[in-house]
Amino acid sequence: MTAHDARLHAFRTDLADIRLKGEVTAERFVTGRPARIATSVVDLRRAPRPDSGIDTQFLSGDHVLVFDEADGWAWVQGERDGYVGYVLVTELHTGTVAPTHIVSVPRTFVYPGPDLRFPRSGQLSMGSTVVVTGTAETRGTHYAVLPSDETIIAGHLRPIGEHAADYVSVAETLLGTPYLWGGASGFGIDCSGLVQLSMRMAGRDVLRDTDMQVSSLGKLLDIGADYSGLQRGDLVFWKGHVAVMTDSGMMIHANGHTMTVAREGLKDAVARIGYLYGGPTAFRRP
Repeated sequence: MTAHDARLHAFRTDLADIRLKGEVTAERFVTGRPARIATSVVDLRRAPRPDSGIDTQFLSGDHVLVFDEADGWAWVQGERDGYVGYVLVTELHTGTVAPTHIVSVPRTFVYPGPDLRFPRSGQLSMGSTVVVTGTAETRGTHYAVLPSDETIIAGHLRPIGEHAADYVSVAETLLGTPYLWGGASGFGIDCSGLVQLSMRMAGRDVLRDTDMQVSSLGKLLDIGADYSGLQRGDLVFWKGHVAVMTDSGMMIHANGHTMTVAREGLKDAVARIGYLYGGPTAFRRP
């Protein structure tokens, strides 16, 4: 049997994705059932337990395939990046819908009606997708109306298929966002999550983890000891970490040093990180 990364392929000894039949060993193979994420941000866990580690997060509206449900947990795979793990059944809607818009600001509120003075009924992260059924205006503020009759500030949405021109500019809007291990949203994010979410808003879906990104994104750069030749948008990888260059000498990254998305000079970061984790392992131009 061919080796498969369990983060990106749904297989256990008792159950596996029917698409893997003949490639992995399992007692039973099933076809994934379509569903979508129903709540604002959902933690994807390694095991069906509330104390299990978080590998990544799914956002409201994300489509998933459900392979199993037991004891209130669903074993799922994200359709956008292929990540496999466990979410609560209550965090899912059955079936799929075609979204019309995507949240294009780091965070936005959902209101029970078209009035920003109403107590908010929810909040959504950048990258969340919604179906807009209409529009409304109150005191000059424009709202997008959802199927639930709730509303979102219209200027916080972008039509599906309309993308940011520069993924680095998207990352820069997330400056100050708290660092969160496994985070992938505007409420909390980690280093590879920042790359993934920013690139998604620029129309490019990429894999989730740093080891996946370093082996799949763009072309490898040959950078000298002085790190010359880097430009805006290039990626700098350390073991288990990635940063985005904003120009030839500065970078932006979600990091455990400031516990935020922050700017830092590349040479400063190399010196600071080096004594614990070593130097950069790769430079890539996506």
